[in-house]
Amino acid sequence: MGFRRLTDKIRLYGELVMFSHTLFSLPFALMAMFLAADGLPSGRLIFYILLALFAGRNGANALNRYVDAAYDGMNPRTAGRHIPAGKVKRNEALYITLICYAIFVFAAYKINTICFLLSPVALALFTAYSYTKRFTWLCHVILGVTCAGAPVGAWLAVRGQFELVPLVFAAVVTLWVSGFDIIYGTQDIAFDRETGLFSIPARFGFKGAIWIARCFHLIMWILLIALYFITNLGMIYLCGVLISGGLLILEHYLVDPAHRAKMNFASYHINQIISMLLLIATTLDVFLLKA
Repeated sequence: MGFRRLTDKIRLYGELVMFSHTLFSLPFALMAMFLAADGLPSGRLIFYILLALFAGRNGANALNRYVDAAYDGMNPRTAGRHIPAGKVKRNEALYITLICYAIFVFAAYKINTICFLLSPVALALFTAYSYTKRFTWLCHVILGVTCAGAPVGAWLAVRGQFELVPLVFAAVVTLWVSGFDIIYGTQDIAFDRETGLFSIPARFGFKGAIWIARCFHLIMWILLIALYFITNLGMIYLCGVLISGGLLILEHYLVDPAHRAKMNFASYHINQIISMLLLIATTLDVFLLKA
């Protein structure tokens, strides 16, 4: 029974931090890592990069659930989340955050000096995002910037210096995440307005928000093409980018706030496919060209 309770608790914690959503930022970090190393870096470096990525992301998500618990309980769409539903105690989410933050700093320390020195900046972004809906409708962009730290951090872990390629990756991730978070946020326009929360959908309405998301994703896709020209990536990567463009069009076609399952598929599942597709295409190009 003790083992069963332990595994159930671990499962609940995984659901709390939306562990499966790691497929958003992780692929772009791996893409940056492979390109920076022109192949595979050392096993030790890969381990600490992955440790930092998982710890930072899950700590930030746990904090978000901790900070937003009261609002989640008031919103019919999110009232079933783990803290409002009583499945996980609010303080447990805070403990998870603190543990993950400590692991993140430790991993950054083991990687190199620049990653360690910049780790407080990353933690500040992880923490600040959870409060942004209380004072700015740019919260979606701040979330995107926070997620964009993944490919930049992976590049710095390998090369130890800023260059053009990771900055383009950062712009791609910022626009991509901002766009699909705006789409997801269209489900809460009425709730955000009633409770005084800020968001692009609440500020500009459904149509305005969708057009902003479309512009973000169009620019993101153009930047993905630009990466083809400023790196040594080849036709496999370019084919992946072209297919991802079709998936983005499908995502925007499916947007319908009245159907929650369709919104989850458009906002989350399609984007998980996009990130994995780009990772596979990039990986094949890097290692086939190296071979």
